Amino acid sequence: MLVTTQDLGIIAGDTELFSGLDLAVDAGECLVVRGANGAGKSTLLRCLYGTQVPTSGSVTICGGPPDERSAAFRRRVSVLLDDSALFDELTPRQHLDLLRSSFGGELADGPIPAPEVPAAQLSAGQRRRLLLHAAVARPHEVLLLDEPERALDAEGREWLSTLVKTSVGRGAAVIVASHHPPLADEVADYLVDL
Repeated sequence: MLVTTQDLGIIAGDTELFSGLDLAVDAGECLVVRGANGAGKSTLLRCLYGTQVPTSGSVTICGGPPDERSAAFRRRVSVLLDDSALFDELTPRQHLDLLRSSFGGELADGPIPAPEVPAAQLSAGQRRRLLLHAAVARPHEVLLLDEPERALDAEGREWLSTLVKTSVGRGAAVIVASHHPPLADEVADYLVDL
C-alpha cells in the first residue's frame, strides 16, 4: 500500500476531530474524504504530508513516515493544500519551467491558463487551475488534494475529474478532501466520511 494509517487520531484543543482512523490506498486507487467544515479533512491531509503530527496512531507513505522537509519524499508525493501558493511575479509557463528544473524530465501535458500573464493577475479560478496543473504535472506516486474544486467553474470541475482520473490511471494513489459530491461520484474508489 502506498498510503496507510493505523488508529490515527487528532485532538485540536478540547475537540477530537477523529480517532481510530485506518486507511489503506494503493497504486491506481482514489480515496475521497468528505465531511462538514471543521471535521478534520484538511488536518488529515496535513498528517499524510507530514506537516502536522497526529495525536495518536501512525501514518506510512511510500513505505515510510511522511516528511515534507525531505526532498526524496517530495519527489514521491505531490500535494495541493489549502495554503498552497504561487509566485505572483512568475507566469504560469515560468512556474512549470521551475517545476521542470526542480524535478527533471518532462512534465505531464495539459493546457495552462494565460501562460504569459503574471500569476498576480490571474483570476481565482485560473490560479487554482495552475496549482492543480502543477500538482499533477510533476512525477508523483501519491497525490493529495485539499478541496481542489474551490474557485473552479463547471468546466473547471469537469477538467478536475479528468486530472484525478489521469493520475490514478498512471498508477498514483490519490486522496482528495472534497465538498463536491459530483467529484466524489466521478473519481472515488473509496469514500470516508469524517
